Amino acid sequence: MIKLNGAELSFKTFPNGETLMNGDELSANVHANNSIVWRYGNDGDLIKLMFVKRYLDERRASCSLTILYMPYSRMDRVEGASAFTLKYVASFINSLQFEAVKVIEPHSDVTLALLDRSTAVYPTLELLERVEAETGFDRGRDYLFFPDAGAQKRYGKTSGYKQLVGFKSRDFATGEIKGLEIVGAAGDPPFHAIIVDDLCSYGGTFLRSAEKLKEIGAERIYLLVTHCEKSVFKGRLLESGLVDKVFTTDTMLDEAGHERIRLFESGGLLI
Repeated sequence: MIKLNGAELSFKTFPNGETLMNGDELSANVHANNSIVWRYGNDGDLIKLMFVKRYLDERRASCSLTILYMPYSRMDRVEGASAFTLKYVASFINSLQFEAVKVIEPHSDVTLALLDRSTAVYPTLELLERVEAETGFDRGRDYLFFPDAGAQKRYGKTSGYKQLVGFKSRDFATGEIKGLEIVGAAGDPPFHAIIVDDLCSYGGTFLRSAEKLKEIGAERIYLLVTHCEKSVFKGRLLESGLVDKVFTTDTMLDEAGHERIRLFESGGLLI
């Protein structure tokens, strides 16, 4: 999805897979100073982004970019023979020479280090207040749970909350979670828990987290993530009964698609 100055652009595809742009639509929405909001769906969206930016360049129109989800952000380091694909994608976006780039909830600081003229916004902490209100979260009794050190680093500085942290082992080559343990001890059960992280794929990490939280006395468990892939519908998380509600935004999903998903519009956040 690409929005130019608030108007969503339409694209068609030739039989051989090439992209057809709507020139009349583009021309009608071009300003002297432009803004693009870009939601990644597949690698073809990188080509669409390039086409739109080059179209603006030919008209000497400046443009800023908001990235709802930075593709390949999980590949923010190299282990063994793995490819540093985040670096390659960032280099491609840099080549388009946007005036400024804003990233919604990057997975790590590596994204900002690789993207030129970039800043980040973190709507998860704003959303947390809404989730508290909707779930009856009690800061004196209940817990925030961070599945790993990365999540704790991003969100753990939030004051006024009781916190628990997970330690997970992962096969970096396959992405599979091998195990997860909780560091620290909870108070007297029962309590409620909000799992906080940036991204949900199939939900394996959060399923394991919920299992461990149940073991130590969690009665109700909620998940708060800014980005939620459509692959969540293929995993076991939503049907497991372990997580009562998933709170997320439309940075990746078009619609909630399940009774256990509560979808917030990203346009109403810190974008």
